[in-house]
Amino acid sequence: MKYSIFSFLIFFSFLVNAQKDKRPNIVMIMADDLGYECLNSYGGTSYKTPFLTELAASGIQFENCHAQPICTPSRVRLMTGRSNKKNHTMFGFLDPNEKTFSQILRKEGYATLIAGKWQLGKDVSLPDHFGFDEHILWQLTTTGRNADGLDKRYVNPVLEINGELYDENKGEYSTDIVVDYINDFIKRKKDDPFLVYYPMILTHCPFDPTPHSEDWDPNDLGSKTYKGNAKYFGDMVSYMDYSIGRIVKQLEKLGLRENTLILFTGDNGTDVPVVSMMDNKSVVGGKGNTTDNGTHVPLIASWKGVIKPNQNSKALVDLGDFFPTICDAAGISIDPELDLDGVSFYSELLGEEGRVKDWIHTWYNRDGGSNPKHQSQEWIRNDTYKLYVGDRFYNIKNDPEEKNPISHNEMSTDEKKLNKTFLEALKSYISYRRE
Repeated sequence: MKYSIFSFLIFFSFLVNAQKDKRPNIVMIMADDLGYECLNSYGGTSYKTPFLTELAASGIQFENCHAQPICTPSRVRLMTGRSNKKNHTMFGFLDPNEKTFSQILRKEGYATLIAGKWQLGKDVSLPDHFGFDEHILWQLTTTGRNADGLDKRYVNPVLEINGELYDENKGEYSTDIVVDYINDFIKRKKDDPFLVYYPMILTHCPFDPTPHSEDWDPNDLGSKTYKGNAKYFGDMVSYMDYSIGRIVKQLEKLGLRENTLILFTGDNGTDVPVVSMMDNKSVVGGKGNTTDNGTHVPLIASWKGVIKPNQNSKALVDLGDFFPTICDAAGISIDPELDLDGVSFYSELLGEEGRVKDWIHTWYNRDGGSNPKHQSQEWIRNDTYKLYVGDRFYNIKNDPEEKNPISHNEMSTDEKKLNKTFLEALKSYISYRRE
């Protein structure tokens, strides 16, 4: 009897340790054109985001996460963990010579899927090249429009699924098709470690009805407008939230929630036509602008049993930090030759000390320098102050629209010290790019 109990204890201990050693699944979700002000958990009141509120309550919410002002630079930075000053050369393009977190995870035995919006090069082989076993994508090799000029990203969409064109008009909504595929992938790969990277199509314009809208028309063949007014933006935010909830429910149904790290963020600020309410103040979308309204995005991380619930962090994070964080979570050592600029925030997820990031460095050019019409901007910032190349220095808490630069004579002693620190930091990035 004693032997049996002893044997059981050894076996139980083995199971516990095996579970601890099991590599976690990673679900990385990035909304399109969604600033932090759109979420209820951040104080937004214009839209309904109950699933994301629940996700934030189950883990940690970051107050100071920043993206690039527009999509392609953000996607390049997220996937490579490197400064855009090193590797962003053209809009809608990711240099095939760059290494991505999906390549690293696939090499380490992860099953990998990218689902949603691509916009990183018009070649059907690129998803596989960049480390994805499977893909379901909008705007991979197509323009995203049909011969009549209709935008085909939402109702009755044109998608590419593992190299095959899917353009059947069955009254379908792109987000439903994509999430169905994601949930099927999770079910098929439930016994293996998997990576799902979901760069969402929502909430980018055109601002069209969703299947939950009163004006939803399943026979619509696409949008005739590109932007239009923001009448249905709230419906799109709600449907985004609902769709994320579907993925979380699938993880729970399959018993995978406790072994899955879920990360949610945005690729840039909300689009310009959108005005949202946050803490009784109106917030105008700033996509394409280098102010906070163009770069401040949500970041929620949830991993039941690992990340303590109801946590809030003021740590500085940018999209380049996701690559090393994902690798840390997966227990993968990063080769120094990858030359990453991102700093892992994995210790923040665990509630541990060790991460030090005093500022965020950003180099921004919409077209990566390929179009002379778009000038580069570069800056260093923390949660309160921001310094551009060219010596424009702002208190962005007091002046979020950056209308009143602080002259050197107006600076306090502490501000002068910080300004000097930022100047030295900017100098360290001079060699990053050959002009």
